[in-house]
Amino acid sequence: MAAAGAELQGKYQKLAQEYSKLRAQNQVLKKGVVDEQAHSASLKEQLKMKDQSLRKLQQEMDSLTFRNQQLAKRVELLQDELVLSEAKGKKSKKNGESSSQLTQEQKSVFDEDLQKKIEENERLHIQFFEADEQHKRLEAELTNRLQVLETDAAQHQAVVDDLTRKYIDTIEKLQNDKTKLEIKSQTLAREAKECRFRAEECQQQLKNLHEDLGRRLDDSLSIINEKVPFNDTRSSPYNALNVPLHNRRCQLKLRDIAGQALVFVQDLVTALLNFHTYMEQRVQIFPIDSAIDTISPLNQKFSQYLHENASYVRPLEEGMLHLFESITEDTVTVLETTVKLKAFSEHLTSYTCFLKKILPYQLKSLEEECESSLCTAALRAKNQKLHNDMKKMTAAFEKLHIYTSLLVLPSIKPEGLLRTNYSSLFTHIAACLHGFHDVMKEISKHYSQKAALEHELPTATQKLITTNDCILSSVVALTNGAGKIASFFSNNLDHFVAALSYGPKEGAQFISPLSAECMLQYKKKAVAYMKSLKKSCSDSVPYEEALANRRILLSSAENRESLAQQVQRSLEKIAKLEQEKEHWMLEAQLAKIKLEDQKLRSSFSGQLIEPTPGNSLLLNTAEQEKEEAIEKTSREPVNRMNGIGMLTMTTENKEVPDAKSREELIKNYYMTRIVELTSLLQLSDSKSVHFHAECRALAKRLSLAERSKESLVEEMKLATQSISRLQDELTTTKRSYEDQLSMMSDHLCSMNETLSKQREEIDTLKMSKGNSKKNKSR
Repeated sequence: MAAAGAELQGKYQKLAQEYSKLRAQNQVLKKGVVDEQAHSASLKEQLKMKDQSLRKLQQEMDSLTFRNQQLAKRVELLQDELVLSEAKGKKSKKNGESSSQLTQEQKSVFDEDLQKKIEENERLHIQFFEADEQHKRLEAELTNRLQVLETDAAQHQAVVDDLTRKYIDTIEKLQNDKTKLEIKSQTLAREAKECRFRAEECQQQLKNLHEDLGRRLDDSLSIINEKVPFNDTRSSPYNALNVPLHNRRCQLKLRDIAGQALVFVQDLVTALLNFHTYMEQRVQIFPIDSAIDTISPLNQKFSQYLHENASYVRPLEEGMLHLFESITEDTVTVLETTVKLKAFSEHLTSYTCFLKKILPYQLKSLEEECESSLCTAALRAKNQKLHNDMKKMTAAFEKLHIYTSLLVLPSIKPEGLLRTNYSSLFTHIAACLHGFHDVMKEISKHYSQKAALEHELPTATQKLITTNDCILSSVVALTNGAGKIASFFSNNLDHFVAALSYGPKEGAQFISPLSAECMLQYKKKAVAYMKSLKKSCSDSVPYEEALANRRILLSSAENRESLAQQVQRSLEKIAKLEQEKEHWMLEAQLAKIKLEDQKLRSSFSGQLIEPTPGNSLLLNTAEQEKEEAIEKTSREPVNRMNGIGMLTMTTENKEVPDAKSREELIKNYYMTRIVELTSLLQLSDSKSVHFHAECRALAKRLSLAERSKESLVEEMKLATQSISRLQDELTTTKRSYEDQLSMMSDHLCSMNETLSKQREEIDTLKMSKGNSKKNKSR
């Protein structure tokens, strides 16, 4: 459901982005349409002005044509008059001479007037041609403009159609999503209703179980309070007396940790031995070589003490080895029982005393090296740093010795160290080991620098260089060993605190050595008892014999079928014999019960009734039958039913139990009944806990379903709101686009009308121009 909501939200975001883009494009288109409308208005104005000028020119043209016609008629009349005058002139030359002067004057006047009219006509023709060219150019521009506007209108119409199609598709998708969400919400509502109904049923079942279990618990508590006189599980001092459980996994983990610690201590011991031995060799050859000259008494004593390092360092490894061997699977390892830790602490104490003993000689030896003439200032500074580092190393070992001696106190003197201080003590030991690692890193750094400076001395021999390299390698090994031990102790710090001190179940105190020994004794007894319960398996058929039997069986199918039939018959016989055995066992138990009843009756009535001969015969036969039944059912359990329940006892040819044994049987019966009721109570408790957990899980699921339903309802509301908002926006955009399209169509219609008018005017002008040309040609 969340994925569908996220997908719907993504669709809404994409739609909003497209809508914003289209809105921006719409604004640009609006601006372009407004500009085009303004431009078309200006063109209309220009067209009106051109029409007015064209009308004026047409009027002038009409007037000129009218004048031309008048002039042409006048010229014709004049020509006629000239012809007539010429005819008359032939008749009368005299009159002709006088009149020729008049005709010449009139002809010159007419010629001048005609020349003026011709020039005026040419000028008008030129103006008309220019106006025609300008009109054609304007018509071409308007035609191109109209084509551009038509293409723009077609593009805008395509964009509008595309947007309309997209909006229709989006609306259909949103409606489909809406229907899907409605269907999903209906299904979720139905599931929520079913879950609510189940939760109510589970609640009712839980309520009934609570009532039933509460009633049973009250009954059981009343029985326990009545029958159990003493209960010591509520008192922690009494629980401390219980025998603790043996944690085998914890012992194996501690043995593994002790093995790792033994390896790290062995590496540390090897590095310490190498360090002290190579330091002894260095004292013998620097600053004075003992093979050439006698060394100082201080260095002689220091070399003598360093020669004894093995007697102090080797016991550390031996003590750790003994401690590792003392931690086995069959022991209990806590601080109160780790006796071997004392030996390791003593060896560490002796080694710390050894370091304190050699520390003054070591410091004096460094001072003697500084006083030597071969020692430079840089070498003297490094010796001073090593002087401080040796003090820090001895102090770190002394601190570690103190903390280790504190760890030994619980096994020697339990009241010497409180159990609440165990965790802080282990934390201090871890910090001390990290401090020792830091000191060794400083020693390694300073000694490497010192060795490099000594190698640069002109008097440095090959023996000194080799010894320095050996000392440096031992210091590096010592640094690595210290780092491994520190990280190992820090990583297992929590396990040390939790595993080295545990106690009995429900007890407030920790385990003691005495209870640990008792626990181990009980563990050995339990192991011996479990071994005694194990029955040794009967010897199987030897392998060769089994192979031979298999070959025989596989050799012939007849033997196999006959053996199968024999096995089937033997199984049927065994089943019949088992049924007969069960029948006769029941008969024997019934006979035994009858015998006991008869004995009880005879014990009460034997004193009052004397036996007769007939009765004696009957008694003899009854006794024989009883003896036979007793022989058959000797040492078999007899179940006897009474008003209280079923009692089980073993008959070994004994007499009827007396009142005391009967009380014991009743007591045993009630004890077994109490145990059964307790087990039933525990079972009902576990069932109630299980049902309670199931009801809680169902309630959680119901709450989660209701929450998801509410979230889905909110998302559906938001979706419907967004759909309605988008529909409103779509309608507004549709309306605006329709308005714009109607405006554009009106504009195009007006433009078409104006163009048609212009074309008609152009056609009329062309026709008038053609007529004028015809008139001129005439």
